[in-house]
Amino acid sequence: MSSTWARAALTHCAFHGLPATVLADLTIELAPNWEAAREDQLLAKRGRARHRAAGAGRPPTLVFTDALLITLAYLRTGITQQLLGVLFSVDQSTVSRAICLLRPLIAARGLATPTGGPRLHELADVLAYAQATGFDLCIDATDITVRRPPAAKTGRRRFVSGAKRRNTIKTTVISDQAGRLLYAGTFRPGRMHDQTAIKTEGIDDLLQHFTRVRIWADEGYRGLSRDHPGQVITKPPLPNDLPADIEQAIIDARKVHCQQRIPIEQVIGRMKNWRTLAHHPGRRETLPETILAVASLVSDLTATR
Repeated sequence: MSSTWARAALTHCAFHGLPATVLADLTIELAPNWEAAREDQLLAKRGRARHRAAGAGRPPTLVFTDALLITLAYLRTGITQQLLGVLFSVDQSTVSRAICLLRPLIAARGLATPTGGPRLHELADVLAYAQATGFDLCIDATDITVRRPPAAKTGRRRFVSGAKRRNTIKTTVISDQAGRLLYAGTFRPGRMHDQTAIKTEGIDDLLQHFTRVRIWADEGYRGLSRDHPGQVITKPPLPNDLPADIEQAIIDARKVHCQQRIPIEQVIGRMKNWRTLAHHPGRRETLPETILAVASLVSDLTATR
């Protein structure tokens, strides 16, 4: 099987989920970064500066275009590295090295905004952007299944999610009400509560600083709603034994709240379409980098909405 055929096949959007224009822009953006990262790897391996001009010596086993297509296909479809190696007639270790080199470059891009300004990296960037634009935000956390830690490992139980009943890592996701992904981060063990996770990221202080930001959240964030009334909005509770008219008014308010925060559920669904986030096949230590890489690519798709 020729690498030309494999390259033509993996260029199809079914393998990476990106429009041709987004893929072309991504290729142009990452090519110099990839070359610089590769030179840094070679420098660390040699332990000295080059004796020959750049470009001399043995060429890379995988050129940049092939390495990018392999990384995107791996993130999107969860296809095994061994099978990708068969497609390009290289060893599985070569595929692994290509992914390990490109994945952090994609993750470091940050998340795109509809205004086309600087990409967002931190939680503070998102709240500052929301206050400047006047957009309401939606927040929720999602659990991603990971490998079970060894029996003798300290803190093994902290990865067990009470909701999922399996070993997970929790990440917090934020979007605006147009369904544009703006933040994915706050990586914590699955046993930690959603609200506790985002509080450890310092959201209390940020909300006190960005007072005009409004966030729609589910019942798991009621403590934030109590501490920051009018800024964090959760679904009103529905007590028992209420008069019929009051009960109906609360039901209607709960429906409106669901309509306001449904974009975050749709954004999380789009992220989980990338199979490496539906069930992470690799080491737990690489999951945050994988989430950031996928979020960066998904934000490119949602920024134009």
